Amino acid sequence: MPSHAKSSLEAGLVALKQGNYQTAIAQLEPIASSQSSGTASLQAQVGLVMAYARTGEVPKAIAISQNLIESNNPQVQEWATRALEHLTKRKKPDQESKNVETGFVAFENSTPDSTPDTPPVTPTLEEKPNEQVIETKSDDTPAMVPLTRLKATVATPLPPPAPLSGFMGSVTRTQAKLFGVIYWRQAQRARAWQPLRKPKLIPLRLLSAGTFIALFWVMREILKLAMGLINQTLVKLPYVGPLQVLYNDPTKLLLIVLVILIGVSPWLLDLLLANLYGQREFSKDVLNTHSREAVRVLQRCCQQRHWPLPKLRILPMAAPIILTYGSLPPNARIVVSQGLLEQLADDEIATIYATQLGHIAHWDFAVMSLLLLVTLPTHQLYQQVSNWGDKISTKIWRWPVTILASLIYGVWCLLTGTGLWLSQLRLYYSDRVASEITGNPNALIRALLKIAIGIAADIQKEEHTNWQLESLNLLTPVSHQQSLSLGTIASNLSFESFLKWDTANPYRRWFTINNSHPLMGDRIERLCQIARHWHLDTELHLASVPSKVKRQSFLLQIAPWLGIPLGVLLAALVWLTWQLAFALKFLNLKWIYDDSSFITGCLLIGFSIGTVMRINSFFPDIKPATVQTDDSLPNLLSDPSALPIDSISVRLVGKLLGRQGTSNSLAQDLIFQSSAGLVKLHHISWLGQSGNHQDLIGRQIIVTGWFRRGATPWIDIQTLETQSGKTIHSPHPIWSFVLAIAALTWGAYVFLTGSLVIGH
Repeated sequence: MPSHAKSSLEAGLVALKQGNYQTAIAQLEPIASSQSSGTASLQAQVGLVMAYARTGEVPKAIAISQNLIESNNPQVQEWATRALEHLTKRKKPDQESKNVETGFVAFENSTPDSTPDTPPVTPTLEEKPNEQVIETKSDDTPAMVPLTRLKATVATPLPPPAPLSGFMGSVTRTQAKLFGVIYWRQAQRARAWQPLRKPKLIPLRLLSAGTFIALFWVMREILKLAMGLINQTLVKLPYVGPLQVLYNDPTKLLLIVLVILIGVSPWLLDLLLANLYGQREFSKDVLNTHSREAVRVLQRCCQQRHWPLPKLRILPMAAPIILTYGSLPPNARIVVSQGLLEQLADDEIATIYATQLGHIAHWDFAVMSLLLLVTLPTHQLYQQVSNWGDKISTKIWRWPVTILASLIYGVWCLLTGTGLWLSQLRLYYSDRVASEITGNPNALIRALLKIAIGIAADIQKEEHTNWQLESLNLLTPVSHQQSLSLGTIASNLSFESFLKWDTANPYRRWFTINNSHPLMGDRIERLCQIARHWHLDTELHLASVPSKVKRQSFLLQIAPWLGIPLGVLLAALVWLTWQLAFALKFLNLKWIYDDSSFITGCLLIGFSIGTVMRINSFFPDIKPATVQTDDSLPNLLSDPSALPIDSISVRLVGKLLGRQGTSNSLAQDLIFQSSAGLVKLHHISWLGQSGNHQDLIGRQIIVTGWFRRGATPWIDIQTLETQSGKTIHSPHPIWSFVLAIAALTWGAYVFLTGSLVIGH
């Protein structure tokens, strides 16, 4: 597009946003009538419809809408059809004076005098810095007039992943540059609704207790290991001896300490979050300026349950998160980030606060507070050791610090892992509570998606996952990892298409075992069921028909883990054979089957066999003729029948994101930014390799590897290449084979040495 047309388009859109409709018309009319501007012409025509509607020239707006219906772009056709319906819809005279009959609303920020629990009658624009959409909250006017998924071509160039999918809005805003604009249906809320059937809380209660037990057990074993290592070290040192206190069983003391920590967790976490992340008090009056409904929801629910109002806190973070901690409802704290308040609309903020009331009502927040209290200092220690390692210039001295940082990170992962399943389950319950409190499951759907978009935006802006997101992830409503692709794909793929895997893949839940959050599609589908129960249209229309996946593919996917029960069968067969031989007085091997070490050996052998069986399918040869490129990524993400074992060969061009230094020595924070969005990368370093993956962070690269569609899409790297030709290899197949051989060798050693030693 010529530069003058580009500048005219930008000027017209800016004038449209500012309400200078005559100026917008003057700028956009020449571009709209041009036959050579392509996408720009469509954008200009869409803008003209808006401008004509606002100036009362409805016939002209209708004429352009009718012209747009004949467009080859399906999104343009859909928008034009909706616009035409609203333009031709008759309104009352007093509404006509305000141009409400067009279904379009003013661009200026406007705040209603009151925000009742049900939507107000007057259409308003809830404009936030990170959402360029036109929203109304009226029941008798359209919720929003969506615009098209068009490429943005303005004077300030948008990055590749920024085609527009909704109203063009403020094209100069950072979020518009990052993501384009998202189309929201603005599905309605319930005016009156029947309470939902009471959920069964027994699974949540049992899992909360189980999480506490798992955390206690992991901490006890880590403590025992540390005590043993300290004493072993002291024994070998001259002039010192072991500490007798470290030989004591720490079980009772640890249990008492954990119970005390639950009781004092609110105050300790206040100190930690204030000192580490700048948390400060947040008044109810300030919250009221962002969401009047949220304040009313808090007050009403607390009065009904005879609770004091939870203490409100705020974190100075751009990423939208919210979390709740405490030990009892009277000392509960609800912590929100500045980013969430800026990026969500009034009713969406209210639903998110309502989810936190659900955590308090179900008491799962007490166990999660303990988890946060234990994991937060551990993660902070990991940060400090990593920073210390970055300051060491001598490579030989940096290695011990790097190993120490990696060990601390492993401990943090173990402690966090005890709360994964509770973190997943409790969100289903809190979503249900929020829907019942507000009668607005559709707003909660929008809130969850906008949180994912905001988190992904923060990662793109920072070019890595910041410490706060990682350390607080377990208590947030949306995971930072599931936000990567979900929060950036909307410019190229509808949410319904992306989330189809989450609702239609029959084996999807097997891939959430090690995830901190449930599948977003599964959560949204449950919210849609609540909306349909109240006879509401839904914000998203998700497919509910299960896709067909070959059972053999799934069995091959889990082959290493299937090898474990097969190892048990092998051990049982060996044991029966030895028993039969002893009964027939053919062979006396009682000294073998009286010991259980051979069972461990069989388990390892079974795991090894399963791993070997899967290697060829998991890492097939990458052939140039079949490799997929950037354009194929949206289709790969939308395939509901895909499994990680499908191992689709890809070769993508984009930017490598991630943390620098010691904190990313295990490549735990490697993200690929392509034209279609963000994708998680898995990399394994090769010992002795001259190149380091961290040398490529922040640079344009070509990644070759195997794309895998799971609960969190990712790419197993084969190579990372720069434009200058520098290549870093990631030998996933070799390491898988090494793992299989190691498990086989270890299993055989345990099996044979156990027998021979006992035999002597």
